[in-house]
Amino acid sequence: MIYLRLFFEFFKAGLFSFGGALAAVPFLKEMGERTGWFSPRQLADIIAVAQSAPGPIGVNMASHAGYIVASVWGGVAATLGIVAPSLLIMLAVARVLTGARKNTLLISAFSGLRPASVGLIAAAEVGIVKTALLNAGAWKTTDSLASLFDWKAVIFAVVLFFLTDNLKAHPIVWIAFSMLIGVAFQFGHPL
Repeated sequence: MIYLRLFFEFFKAGLFSFGGALAAVPFLKEMGERTGWFSPRQLADIIAVAQSAPGPIGVNMASHAGYIVASVWGGVAATLGIVAPSLLIMLAVARVLTGARKNTLLISAFSGLRPASVGLIAAAEVGIVKTALLNAGAWKTTDSLASLFDWKAVIFAVVLFFLTDNLKAHPIVWIAFSMLIGVAFQFGHPL
């Protein structure tokens, strides 16, 4: 039963998230909160691993999240769920649009999806920033604005931003560097 539920939940995420894999993050956040399958911290880890691994980010996120919930077959069910809507929609759209390439109504409809996608991705990024750089628990107990930020993570994010902007290196170098720094400074979870 869990496999069918995973398939259905990720099918919904795949069906309604336009704009790429990161547009699915709000759906995954809500899914984690509603089902208890993964915490916001685990979701941030899922996203980090999905972006670091080769292949489509959405498939990587679904595979990792499904694996957390129900091992290998959970990963398979979630992956099939997230790709099924795209496959079905592509088949249907290809059939319909073959003769409708110059239809202004369709062109306008697809143009309207662009700003919506930007909004969904921006909302997802704000959520990731809050999880990675803020320490809401400490702020609630101390009421000190300085305690709101995880200063190690903020400083590292700023330094990494400038390093990646000024030193041209392959992304895997920055990913490996970030993993080492995360372990060395125990970001997120103490060892």
